[in-house]
Amino acid sequence: MKTSRRQFLQSAAPLILPAAVLGRAGAVSPNGKIRLACIGVGGQGTSNLRAFLADERVQVVAICDVDGQHRDRAMELAKLTKADCYNDFREVLARSDVDAIMNATPDHWHAHIAVAAAKAGKDLYSEKPLGASIGEGRAICEAVKQNQRVLQCGTWRRSGLKVRMACELVRNGYIGELKEIEVGVPGTFAIRGGFTGMEGPESVPAHLDYAMWMGSSPEKPYTAARCHFNFRWIDDYAPGYITDWGAHFVDVAQWGAGMDDTTPVEVSASQVKRRDKGLYDAPEEFRLEYRYSNGVKMTMFSTTDKATYGTRFIGSEGWVFTEAEQLKASSMDILRIKMKESDTRLFVSKHHHRNFIDAVLSRGQTAAPAEIAQRAAVICHMGSIAAKIGQPLKFDPKTERFEGSDAANAMLTRPMRGPWTI
Repeated sequence: MKTSRRQFLQSAAPLILPAAVLGRAGAVSPNGKIRLACIGVGGQGTSNLRAFLADERVQVVAICDVDGQHRDRAMELAKLTKADCYNDFREVLARSDVDAIMNATPDHWHAHIAVAAAKAGKDLYSEKPLGASIGEGRAICEAVKQNQRVLQCGTWRRSGLKVRMACELVRNGYIGELKEIEVGVPGTFAIRGGFTGMEGPESVPAHLDYAMWMGSSPEKPYTAARCHFNFRWIDDYAPGYITDWGAHFVDVAQWGAGMDDTTPVEVSASQVKRRDKGLYDAPEEFRLEYRYSNGVKMTMFSTTDKATYGTRFIGSEGWVFTEAEQLKASSMDILRIKMKESDTRLFVSKHHHRNFIDAVLSRGQTAAPAEIAQRAAVICHMGSIAAKIGQPLKFDPKTERFEGSDAANAMLTRPMRGPWTI
């Protein structure tokens, strides 16, 4: 019996093609545009797609999603035909006319797609957190480095003016010596679709390749309450708001504290509460306390007070708070400060998606490259692991391993169901 190429790709183990096999992988198209494939075009994926379609230097040439309804909507947005729409990301990576990919799949797919894309010679705009575990994020960093790829993580607050201003105030000592950082994230799951998490198994809809959606995660019965946006409340895929919003705000904390090249060395978790029953078993309430080697403390806490969603830097002479377009301080005098020529100025990006394309064309720096994104994700995963272990943990930022805890180190990478591996 003859097997089609599509059938082979769907049944085989992950296919990784080196750039040499793909000819001009990573080269700019003859019309001078970056040829982009969008993988994962649900909510955030659609937002990213729209942003790239608005960039005159980009040509979207392929769409990939395991949900046919998502594919069809994105196909219309990108003005493509079904011939350029795929269910399996490996078929996209096998195309020699794809220079870069946008990856907005659920967290448990990030590393599989990013590592394969880097090996196939594609540059990457990859959603946060960088990896679904510390080990998966490290695998992405290594693949990006070895294959000399450009990566922009979707931690877009680094492209925000107010966030950069806040971080420059901290870095230049305008709030005195930095003592503490507070990171406030939502404390109640924002479940979409009217689901409760108590839903039972149901038939898989014809438009969804549920086996591919599960990928390397544990095999579980299908229910619509499990998939798409609400995956983030299920511990098999993500630890709730610890990485969902935490990855954004911790990234800001790292930038302002000048800690992009390291992580905290200690973490502990308290006030951890999960739902007693149902699908949504990630931590819904928590307090995660970290300490850097220089003594600076950072706390990530769940809250229902929206005014505290964001990052607050507390110094010996005042504080500044930032989130997206917000910038507040303990006094107006801090906000009126004009930077001196001798002050440290941080990387300027005015548009996160355009900054990625700038870097693809110039082979220069992105606002949120792999190593920086990895450190922010590591901190979130440290907290998630501490919440499971239930005791304080020490961490080595260089080896990215816990000291003296086999139980914690066993969680550095998620167990993966074959044939998917990193």
